[in-house]
Amino acid sequence: MSLPDTLAAKPAAQAAAAARRWLAAWGAFTRLRTKLTVLYVALFGAVLLVVALSVFAAINQAAQRQVRAELTATGTVFDRVWSLRSDRLREGASLLSKDFGFREAVATHDGATIVSEVENLKQRFNIDRAFIVTSDGHMIGDDTARLAGDGARLTKAFDNAQDPSGVVMLGGEPYQVVGAPVMSPDHIGWLVFAVKLDGAEMAALEKLSAIPLRASVMHRDDKAWRLAGAAGPDGAKLSAFVDRELAKHINTAEPLSERGGKSLALVKPLPSLTKAAPAVLVLRYPLAQALAPYRPMLAIVALAALAGLAVVGWGSFALARGITRPITALDEAARRLQRGEEAQVEIETEDEIGRLAGSFNTMATEIRDRERRITHLAMHDGETGLPNRLALERVVEALSDRPEGQVYVAALGVHRYDHLRGAIGYTLAAQALRMVGNRLAGLAPASGVARVASDVLGFALVAANRAAAEDDAQRLMRELEAPLQVGGDVIDVTLHLGLAPLERGPGPGAALERANIALDQARGGKRKVAFFDAEAYGDPATNLALMSGMLRALDDGAIDLFYQPKFDMRSRTVTGVEALSRWRHPDRGMLSPDLFIPMAEETGHIRTLTEWVFKRAIDAQAQLAAAGNVVNMSVNVSGRTLGEPDFADFAMDQAKRAKGGLTIEITETAVIENPEVALAMLDRFAEAGISISIDDFGTGLSSLAYLKRIRGQELKIDKSLVAGVTESQRDALIVRSTIDLAHSLGLKVTAEGIETNDCYSLLSAMGCDLAQGYLIAKPMPLKDLIVFLADEERNARYG
Repeated sequence: MSLPDTLAAKPAAQAAAAARRWLAAWGAFTRLRTKLTVLYVALFGAVLLVVALSVFAAINQAAQRQVRAELTATGTVFDRVWSLRSDRLREGASLLSKDFGFREAVATHDGATIVSEVENLKQRFNIDRAFIVTSDGHMIGDDTARLAGDGARLTKAFDNAQDPSGVVMLGGEPYQVVGAPVMSPDHIGWLVFAVKLDGAEMAALEKLSAIPLRASVMHRDDKAWRLAGAAGPDGAKLSAFVDRELAKHINTAEPLSERGGKSLALVKPLPSLTKAAPAVLVLRYPLAQALAPYRPMLAIVALAALAGLAVVGWGSFALARGITRPITALDEAARRLQRGEEAQVEIETEDEIGRLAGSFNTMATEIRDRERRITHLAMHDGETGLPNRLALERVVEALSDRPEGQVYVAALGVHRYDHLRGAIGYTLAAQALRMVGNRLAGLAPASGVARVASDVLGFALVAANRAAAEDDAQRLMRELEAPLQVGGDVIDVTLHLGLAPLERGPGPGAALERANIALDQARGGKRKVAFFDAEAYGDPATNLALMSGMLRALDDGAIDLFYQPKFDMRSRTVTGVEALSRWRHPDRGMLSPDLFIPMAEETGHIRTLTEWVFKRAIDAQAQLAAAGNVVNMSVNVSGRTLGEPDFADFAMDQAKRAKGGLTIEITETAVIENPEVALAMLDRFAEAGISISIDDFGTGLSSLAYLKRIRGQELKIDKSLVAGVTESQRDALIVRSTIDLAHSLGLKVTAEGIETNDCYSLLSAMGCDLAQGYLIAKPMPLKDLIVFLADEERNARYG
């Protein structure tokens, strides 16, 4: 890897490592143990914080109260000192101003005498300034040169003041001054004693306080309060603070925020010589310095809180670990239980968690037992106790790795099991089936015998090839059909077996389905053993798709009606035709009605097809009548349609359009399926003038009882009997008996499937009424039928 790639990869690696650390920290925080520890520590920390804040607030309030008291006391002391000094200065100035010699010196402007007297008194009273200011503002004294500019202002202030004392600005600095008038005899000037309110003076005042406060004198000019050394933001804040305090007229200390921190400040107004230049005394004390004595105690409290927090944290962690350890064990056991593994938790305590662990162990045991029962129920048949289809599919799937052609899925069916169950009861029939299954399991122990249907057992058969599988199946059938001892009685069972090879693609379920189909093929072919015949079975998916296209075929003309003539043997004319459906499929060619009509019955499309045939047949009858051929039209109706009561309304409504006779052809089985509804419908047809023809007589099990109850007009002998009438005396006897029976019941007889003149002549001699078959004509389209009926020479061709 190149250096740039390495440098580029470093941030990504660092980000990934940070993400892993974050996920690990988050994962740790999501644990209950961590949550409990953090919760307890946080709660204790919150309590400690509240206590610490309360202690600090109490100490802060106490310190502020103490500072306020000291500031107030210092202010009081300053007031006393100011008053005493003012009295002393006023007394000294008054004595000197009344001295005759001093007044004479002032009157004569004897500077030397004035200076001498003033300096003497200045030393005695420890005064910073002492001088004379005359009525015209002239100042006489030892150090008045710097103050000469303030003479006129000072004279004016003394003249206007009620009490010639107070604070005044001299030379730009504040002074406490006291003035005494000099009279000689008129007022000629003022004797002024001044004490400078400088740092030394404030320091002396600060020494009088029990706390190290800061004292300062502020004066106001046109804009703000001024303090030497205070400028910028601090000076502005201090000036605004003085204005607020003076406006309150309350002589108490209040908090003041400065650049150095928060202080408590007390503002005391000072007596001013002029109202235009007021002055105040500001006493300040920093809160941090007030709290300084308490800092060791606060530090001890903080250390004790940290130690307590650490102890609580350790105790919380130990407690949380003790609580969460069994919970973690329960969680791990629950995960094992979820995976289907053995899950038991050791019970360490008798508290709620211990009881929870005991309940979990009980639950895990019950779940394991219940799963075994559920699995057994899911894999076994409830009636016989044999394994079920799912169990067989798993056995077959386990054999799927063998080479193809060596594993066969077999379906063993009990012949007429429903009759057996009706004869001996459900319980004994299930017992008989279980005995067959147990016998099969004993003969083929690795076969996975299972009940896959009410009368079918499935199993897997392993053989070298198809021939070996058939030999094994025949051997099993001989063994399995031995009599059974059921309920103290011996019964015989007849079995059929269907086999289907296991293929890798479809899987065991498809193989079992094919085995069941092979069983049906064995039963249908009356064979003991049959292999699945795909060609005979066909393609159900294709046939189902065929049905989905039938309705479309009715609309686009792919399904049409063909008509087969019915020839009257006595009048030797065609008196009727039978409408037969034909489907010319675009892909599969001409489809036999035997293919799509049964499927239409099963899929529910037969009603639509029957109604379509009715309408088309009656329309065709009208066209035949228009061409001069009035014939009877026969339409086939299935048993499923005959079982729908509202079909009679449709049929009779269509019969009103008929241009000739209308016959409905039905089979006996159509009546047998739902006799009450079918017979009632046939009675309605008969009353409406619609003839009834009993079709396919002689096939299956013909019931004379139903034949007697049907109000029919025609009986059609099936072609299976007609075909052998010239070759089999037995068939001829049956046909002759059937004709006689029909005539005795007042029915006409139509013979189907007549293909030779010999057959025609014999049936005519037996008294048959109508002939239908290829000898007369094949089914044909309507246009060909019209041409056929126009041939007048055809009657001489038969017999």
